[in-house]
Amino acid sequence: MADAEEPEKKRRKIEELTEKMAVDGDSRDWDGRWNHVKKFLERPGPFTHPDFEPSIESLGFLLETCKILVIGAGGLGCELLKNLVLSGFSHIHVVDMDTIDISNLNRQFLFRTKDVGRPKADVAADFINGRVPGCQVVPHFNKIQDFDESFYRQFHIIVCGLDSIIARRWMNGMLISLLSYEDGVLDPSSIIPLIDGGTEGFKGNARVILPGMTACIDCTLELYPPQIHFPMCTIASMPRLPEHCVEYVRMLQWPKDKPFGDGVGLDGDNPEHIQWVFQRAQERAVDYSITGVTYRLTQGVVKRIIPAVASTNAVIAAACSTEVFKIAQGYTSIPLNNYLVFNIVDGLYTYTFEAERKENCSDGSQVPQDLQFPPSAKLQEVLEYLTENSSLQMKSPAITATLDGKNKTLYLQTIASIEERTRPNLCKTLKELGLSDGQELAVADVTTPQTVLFKLKLTS
Repeated sequence: MADAEEPEKKRRKIEELTEKMAVDGDSRDWDGRWNHVKKFLERPGPFTHPDFEPSIESLGFLLETCKILVIGAGGLGCELLKNLVLSGFSHIHVVDMDTIDISNLNRQFLFRTKDVGRPKADVAADFINGRVPGCQVVPHFNKIQDFDESFYRQFHIIVCGLDSIIARRWMNGMLISLLSYEDGVLDPSSIIPLIDGGTEGFKGNARVILPGMTACIDCTLELYPPQIHFPMCTIASMPRLPEHCVEYVRMLQWPKDKPFGDGVGLDGDNPEHIQWVFQRAQERAVDYSITGVTYRLTQGVVKRIIPAVASTNAVIAAACSTEVFKIAQGYTSIPLNNYLVFNIVDGLYTYTFEAERKENCSDGSQVPQDLQFPPSAKLQEVLEYLTENSSLQMKSPAITATLDGKNKTLYLQTIASIEERTRPNLCKTLKELGLSDGQELAVADVTTPQTVLFKLKLTS
């Protein structure tokens, strides 16, 4: 009987506390609310960083000044938001482009059945603002690419809880583009730390990235699973596998037919979108006598994501939130250096190591990288190199060059009409395209907000 009454007692206590705060006009603090945080901020300890200075003013920075950006409000994002607001961070922005699906409810605990169909960022912000006194979570139902440099500059720390390598790389590139140098020396005030968490099934990782100083996302691309890439010529003209049929619909037919209206992107979490791709892929498979196109295969090709279980999300979010707290408060303890691996597939395994920064990282340098090909190589081979090379792993590169004093698009696949017009170039040799030794190629890709420059080295 006592156990049954306990939840009711807690509920009444919360209601009484809420009423007291309303009467007193205090929507933020009550006696003892931040005692657990003060223990870290106002006294030294054996694990503090050598540069850490205990101060009673540190709590004020945490509550009133520090601005955090959380990217992603899914399984990992919900855990991150909960941890951060309960640690004292009051000014948080959250960006997420997805809406809530009923399949999210088993692990994304800020959402309820009534919220299905609403933007994740909006619901997460409403829930936390209504539940945690004094909190100001600002939602953005947007893509990260919708914001410019001025938006990202306002934050002290950015935390990623994403399931997309492309989005991670874009955010990584944005923060690197914000760095300032004077006489070749990095200005520390231009560094915005990036705390990145990733989960997949019973595995996860957390990492601390100080742009310009430590290894970034692109420095360690080999740690991510390689992208599955099919040559465009094969997808469009000579499909042989069921995956080719799905990729054709995803990359070419969806943007051309616009089945759900202008500007509606393919959402791998939307069953109606997946069903449409599945049906069109089946039709194409029949035309080419290909078997094996299933709904599950379609979903896998479109999403290429294995959802994490709730326990993995909780552990990785805890690790990331701890690192945010350390850095925001002047290194209350020595930060992660700089990559944590977590695995609970067979027992419990964790491992920490320092990923090394690459000086010639494609995101960290605007010095053109060399591309070595014979004049007889076809543009398709260059495209495959850009997508399959472990240090580049581009998704849908658009290649342009300056020929006869004019910019010429050699290939662009993200816009259906231009892709159709430039597709014949893929089967042309570099010599036929008029490219010469030392020619600069500018490559734009969804993995980075910056254009990546390459210098063509023609080999004999």
